[in-house]
Amino acid sequence: MGGSLAGLLAAHVLAGHADRVTVVERDRFPEGVKPRPGVPQGRHPHVLLQGGQTALEALLPGFLAELREAGAPRVGMPADMVLWQSGRWFRRVPASTHIYTGSRAQLEELVRRRVLANPVISVLEGTEVVGLLGDATRVRGVLVRERSGDARADSRPLEADLVVDASGSGTKAPQWLVAIGADRPDEETIDTGLAYASRVYRGTNGALDGGTRGYYAYPGPEQVHAGGALPLEDGSHLVIVSGLRGDEPPTGDDEFVTYAKRLPHPLLHRWLAVAEPLSPAFGHRRTANIRRRYDLPGRPAGFLATGDALCTFNPIYGQGMAVAAMSAVALRDTLADGRRTPTTRRVQRALLAASRLAWDISAGADRKMPGAVGTAVDGGPADQVAGWYLSRVQERAPGDPVVGRAFRAVLTLSEPVTALFAPPVARAVLFGPPAPTPTEPPATPEEPGARSR
Repeated sequence: MGGSLAGLLAAHVLAGHADRVTVVERDRFPEGVKPRPGVPQGRHPHVLLQGGQTALEALLPGFLAELREAGAPRVGMPADMVLWQSGRWFRRVPASTHIYTGSRAQLEELVRRRVLANPVISVLEGTEVVGLLGDATRVRGVLVRERSGDARADSRPLEADLVVDASGSGTKAPQWLVAIGADRPDEETIDTGLAYASRVYRGTNGALDGGTRGYYAYPGPEQVHAGGALPLEDGSHLVIVSGLRGDEPPTGDDEFVTYAKRLPHPLLHRWLAVAEPLSPAFGHRRTANIRRRYDLPGRPAGFLATGDALCTFNPIYGQGMAVAAMSAVALRDTLADGRRTPTTRRVQRALLAASRLAWDISAGADRKMPGAVGTAVDGGPADQVAGWYLSRVQERAPGDPVVGRAFRAVLTLSEPVTALFAPPVARAVLFGPPAPTPTEPPATPEEPGARSR
């Protein structure tokens, strides 16, 4: 269910274990690189984190070379970016990790082309799932109908040995499970009320050219407004600004630019004032973290959830595409494990584990934001201890290359959180003062071995 990134990659993995895999997609896939209506945040910034790059390359060998050939910007962190967090500018030391910042539509089109070349996989485009087949013990397929706009149109059964829900954050699977007599999954939620707006610009004054590829100011409890500009494959920049509930960014032309004044430094506002807008602004407000616990006992066999249908993250952290790819790797590895029978629950637990680090990062940060609500806002005493340590990590990451490298490795989902407790990092975090950081946005990358001034 769903032909987006999570669904395509799951189909790719399952094609190695099944005679036939059918992808049911509400939209009709566009010709070429174009946003799809079924991806509500498709016009907003997307980044492919290091953990997602590793996963995609493992699933589709040669994919990163294709991505580079298509012109997707590969941005070194922190050398290529002007970054601000928690009152500090990051030193632009040599990059320890890279992200791809091209459009979501470009990356998805490349994945779609590779995956759908497999003759085992077929697609029902312009078709929506309207229910599940089966009972409380086992899901045996789905009910589908052509997406004509007529809610009374006839549906038909599509039987399957396995149903994978990759329909995104708006999934209706919990209700459909109840309709066949099964329990709906427990849900953990954290919602800060964050909203954002995005618009494409082309720079005219060179502030985001040459050695500076982009800019970003991260939100935090003391500075709740965030924003930045990330490069796209055509040389333009996709600009985003965000705020919390009751102070949502506007989408009007002048108001969008004015809203950038809320950021902690006028750098972005000054750039927007002279840059050329290439698109209208688009808003997005569905940013809650939601985790559905299909891994708990008593769930029907023959049904899995992956991607945003399993775990939805606040998009401001840029984790969704990486987790979709990492979940497909988890699916592949669990099915290939000859030591254990791949039961529904065992596979679902592996999918949940693939999203755990991203959840801990996104949920952990959002718990601290003012006005956060939801069933998982209270993390308990252990979360308070971890929060104390992580706050010291954040203080030191901008100026200390050792702490910064570990911090970025965890945030980009390429290392587990234990990397933050490695002896050199722990010594700096527990016993050393925060290293000096630039007092103004650093205009150029540092030379290797340079010291912050």
